Amino acid sequence: MALADVVLRLTVMVALLLSVASVALVGPRRIYRALRDYRWRLADIGPYLTILVLILAIRKLTMDYTSGLSWLLDLNITASIYSLEGTLVADVQSIRSPMLTDYFVFIYLYGYVFLLVFPFIAYFVRSDMTSMKELIVAYAFNYGVGLICYVLFIAFGPRNLIPDIVDSLLYVTYPQSQLLTGEVNHNTNVFPSLHASLATTVFLLAWRTRDQYRAWVPISFVLAISVSIATMYLGIHWGTDVVAGTILAVISIYVAEYVVSRDMLAGWGPFDEEWNLFDRA
Repeated sequence: MALADVVLRLTVMVALLLSVASVALVGPRRIYRALRDYRWRLADIGPYLTILVLILAIRKLTMDYTSGLSWLLDLNITASIYSLEGTLVADVQSIRSPMLTDYFVFIYLYGYVFLLVFPFIAYFVRSDMTSMKELIVAYAFNYGVGLICYVLFIAFGPRNLIPDIVDSLLYVTYPQSQLLTGEVNHNTNVFPSLHASLATTVFLLAWRTRDQYRAWVPISFVLAISVSIATMYLGIHWGTDVVAGTILAVISIYVAEYVVSRDMLAGWGPFDEEWNLFDRA
């Protein structure tokens, strides 16, 4: 199976999940209205989107070089993490079953992407773009800090350090996933877990906006917890990575609130003020 086939399968599955959630939690009428008035919404969040896109572009373009820089700095913290938590991940894997493995593989590959993308739909339809801006800033902060940590620290996952007691369940169950994960990360980039940090960020934002989407709170909570557990169950991350990711998520929420409340990114972005002239009614 080629990379294109893996991406196609991911796209179709996530699109299906997004369609169901959008209809059930947001509603077709609100989505239609938001698409009709998209210009002022994009103009409002344009500066924030620009920063996020820049950070993601830097992360992608420098991925082949950051690994070499990490080895030059030679701050390998893998042994320290292992000495701190020992066989925790192996203990998590001890509860394995075919059903659990299928569930966590699904969550890691599809549920995670759905969890990250759906808030863009949910917050874009609102008449106030504050939550959308906070989402974007929080994502940008997570990715930015993650990029710095991945350059500073060398950290191999448990499946790489102790393969005799920790199985790489993701690749054993779905070998083709290596085609996808290899495009977005290196096996030395596990601290902190961005899966855990971004998933937790989504839940925290869901809690902050619970008056708007009450049903999204328990859904995002279950998915966020499942994503964090999946990273350990599948042998990808240490418990330490997950804890660090959770802390990063909490910090990102405070940073997002601070930045958005002060409109600190005003002036960035490719959208001129004429886009704001369209009727918001």
